[in-house]
Amino acid sequence: MTLRDTPSGEQTRALLIRGARIEGGSVADLVIEGDTIVEVGTGLSRAGATVIDADGLIALPGLVDLHTHLREPGFEASETILTGSRAAAAGGFTTVFAMPNTSPVADTAGVVEQELALGEAAGYVTVQPIGAVTVGQKGERLAELGAMADSRARVRVFSDDGFCVWDPLIMRRALEYVKAFDGVIAQHAQDPRLTEGAQMNEGAVSAELGLAGWPAVAEESIIARDVLLAEHVGSRLHVCHLSTAGSVDIIRWAKKRGIAVTAEVTPHHLLLTDELARGYDARFKVNPPLRREEDVQAVREGLADGTIDIVATDHAPHPIEAKASEWQAAANGMVGLESALRVVQQAMIDTGLLTFADVARVLSRTPARIGRLAGAGTPLTVGHPASLTLYDPRPARPFTKADLHGRSTNSPYLGRELPGEVRWTVSRGRVSVADGMLRDDPGAAL
Repeated sequence: MTLRDTPSGEQTRALLIRGARIEGGSVADLVIEGDTIVEVGTGLSRAGATVIDADGLIALPGLVDLHTHLREPGFEASETILTGSRAAAAGGFTTVFAMPNTSPVADTAGVVEQELALGEAAGYVTVQPIGAVTVGQKGERLAELGAMADSRARVRVFSDDGFCVWDPLIMRRALEYVKAFDGVIAQHAQDPRLTEGAQMNEGAVSAELGLAGWPAVAEESIIARDVLLAEHVGSRLHVCHLSTAGSVDIIRWAKKRGIAVTAEVTPHHLLLTDELARGYDARFKVNPPLRREEDVQAVREGLADGTIDIVATDHAPHPIEAKASEWQAAANGMVGLESALRVVQQAMIDTGLLTFADVARVLSRTPARIGRLAGAGTPLTVGHPASLTLYDPRPARPFTKADLHGRSTNSPYLGRELPGEVRWTVSRGRVSVADGMLRDDPGAAL
């Protein structure tokens, strides 16, 4: 793979990508000028363009994560919008939706506009804020949904993620409210009364270890309630980090019934099981918890057959001290932006369950559609924004701290061999990853 200028010798903002496999299919060249794809074909040339030799690389539309915790404002010891944006770019993402569990909570137009501005200043990816459903995420009264929707951030996704909107009346009112501007409520499905003190998945392993269990029914009962509420009011519901076989069955039933529900699964729930809790390594402590092998197989099948719509990272950074403690005291959460595409390849592509064309759907186009974000997840065709990822599926090597570019290192994959490598990330014409290296200034000429 080489990077060079065309014979004119004058480097411009034009990029000529040669020989990429578009979504893993046909081979084509792409010409990018400014922030737009201006030509797609074979045997292309462009005077003055910087040429990227993409032989053997797969070109995907820029990845879109509907579920990222960037922690700013308020928890900058864990992550900032800048460091989280760098982590996202390193993983091939060009758009991330930022969850509202910040301090102050993103429950007003002012906070979401601040997040939007910080993302623009960072310049690595598009940062789209998600607004809280309730004031302070306390579940008591609705937040300023309309004001956030009408703000410069144009919020369309609302979630109290980290907390379940447990009161059915509040949930119904939220679903009704967002219909006015085609919004969606993204639910953290967890009945709090069924999970008090929970430490891991409820099952044989939790019984052996003597740890309080997080039963599957705590997730499934909320999903069942909420799909019926969504049907009743005719609104859109999105289920965050679905993790159990029973949840897959409920979503499948709801879709057959015509209910407007979408669902996501995380990379870690596609690959890891509750057996990893046996070592009491808090890197594997997460909410919802890692489940049984049977659940892993069910969510893989659900993603493969379209019951589950997307993969979302639930990237949840924590400082070292929050994880370097005994299991019971450790925080829930894993970082996942840099590893997501590689894990999806291992769990879904290398097992024959998905193709790279499917990956473009579940990690780009569909999350952008659910979030109603124009300009994200667009096809790699003429006239569309130049946001793309060039990915090499061939190498396999252990995932290490050198692969992490955010502020925290609480990855469950450290030391685990994963396939693939992100070679280039281009976000609206700005090159943030070049030949496998994260750039300090994505706006600078190559």
